Amino acid sequence: MNGTSFQSDIRYWLRQGNTVNHLLLWNIAIFVILGLLNLLRYVGVSDLAFIFTYDQLVLHSELGVFLHKPWGLITYMFTHLGIFHIFFNMLNLFWFGNLFRSFLGDKRVLPLYLLGGITGGLVYMLCFYLLLPPGADATLLGASASVMALLLACATLMPNYEIGLLLIGSIRLKWLALAIIVLDLISIPQGNIGGMLAHLGGALLGFVYVKLLQNGTDLGQPIIWVTETLSGARKAAGPKTKRSSFKPKKSPLKVVKKNAVENKQLKLDQLLDKINEKGIESLSAEEKAWLDKHSQD
Repeated sequence: MNGTSFQSDIRYWLRQGNTVNHLLLWNIAIFVILGLLNLLRYVGVSDLAFIFTYDQLVLHSELGVFLHKPWGLITYMFTHLGIFHIFFNMLNLFWFGNLFRSFLGDKRVLPLYLLGGITGGLVYMLCFYLLLPPGADATLLGASASVMALLLACATLMPNYEIGLLLIGSIRLKWLALAIIVLDLISIPQGNIGGMLAHLGGALLGFVYVKLLQNGTDLGQPIIWVTETLSGARKAAGPKTKRSSFKPKKSPLKVVKKNAVENKQLKLDQLLDKINEKGIESLSAEEKAWLDKHSQD
């Protein structure tokens, strides 16, 4: 044991500047809360707490219900009930969220997660509006549409990137994405048509997001602006204490270092910070060559 508390471990995990960690925490926290409320219902203590909380968190397909609970378009993508449902969604969020983050920067992870989920939710509502009789209501929950957006964004950005899968081996992202889309399509006649179409809606958003970004348009820019504004406001409102971070985000070298080892380490840290903030594509050809040469020394 290192003597640190569970709370301090969580704080350290969240302070790493990785939005994927925050998304994982929110999904897991809501899953645990719903699970405990469901346990109370199972043992006969109370049904009301679980039913009320679940009803507030999920996305309702019936327009009248949705207008009374519009926040469901956001909260549903953080809500899970089944263990396998959350396990596979969080596993894919960890994999593809961090892969997307490493190439396009941390600030774009949350916007794509939200936009993918919103698109999937709207497709779900449209599907049931067309298929169900007036007044009928169905509910959607889970991060699948958001995760599909991240997966398709990665596959669109770097289609030939290979990942290793258990029992399958190495596979290129473009084939993995195609296989998942085909599985969703052929699963539609077997039930859960709305859920499958929500997945496809998120996938389409991920594809469109990267294509527009490559042409200079960032669909997530309004969300980035809001999050950066709120972050700046929190920093401005905080106490004026001495900074305790390991290194500033922007610290150009203005003095001569005492030796070459310190100089190389500082430059490596600066390049890694730049990748973390803006993605690996922000590096110049010279910076990429230097990083390839020295990062494995």
